[in-house]
Amino acid sequence: MQLDFSARELTIKLVYYGPALSGKTTNLQVLHALSTEETRGRLMTLETKDDRTLFFDLLPLTFKSDQNFSVRLKLYTVPGQVIHASTRKLVLQGADGVAFIADSQASETRNNAAAFKDLKQNLREHGVELGKMPLVIQFNKQDLPAARPEAEIIAQARRGKEPVFCASAVQHRGIVETFAGLFFLTWRSLDRVHGLGSRMGFDERRLFSEITQRFQGQRPMRELLRSAHTAEGQDLSLQVEP
Repeated sequence: MQLDFSARELTIKLVYYGPALSGKTTNLQVLHALSTEETRGRLMTLETKDDRTLFFDLLPLTFKSDQNFSVRLKLYTVPGQVIHASTRKLVLQGADGVAFIADSQASETRNNAAAFKDLKQNLREHGVELGKMPLVIQFNKQDLPAARPEAEIIAQARRGKEPVFCASAVQHRGIVETFAGLFFLTWRSLDRVHGLGSRMGFDERRLFSEITQRFQGQRPMRELLRSAHTAEGQDLSLQVEP
């Protein structure tokens, strides 16, 4: 997190992590397409000829708070290929929150596990334990015939710690929900550490409303969070004021 009082701008870094071809770049492309023109910046991508991310993608999103501060979100992806391990570690540095994008196909289970282990190791090398980082998990590609059933994913989510979202990036399903869950957990974490509300005057309720109104459909934060599958079936949306 960076706070620039002279520019009246708060910058938060969110990183989309996961195995190769799981849909990290597509997530950012969908968010770019669904957000309003005054919100989204230029989506920067650097891909190889087979559409794989070579270095990283970056999508800046900007919102206004009631204190005349701009809340600027920088959304990054990391390259999933094994050979780009050093780049993943570099892009992850300074992240305030992480969305892990898994491939729902049963054949990709091993690759998902390896990428998650890689995330945990890189965080540790940056001095951050996985349990201390705001983290959501998205099971993408639910539209494919070989995808694991949603009921199976939900059952797994109830045994874990992180909120899980089922999604199909190509169908624009579950993408804004994942983003909302990631921002919600990240904001709450930063607020606990830095007092964004108590010391800096940010109104969480108004900010959540401002953010969700900037995407097509304009669904409230509580509705977006209701799609999260959590440990023991807890309703994440109940933590947000109506």
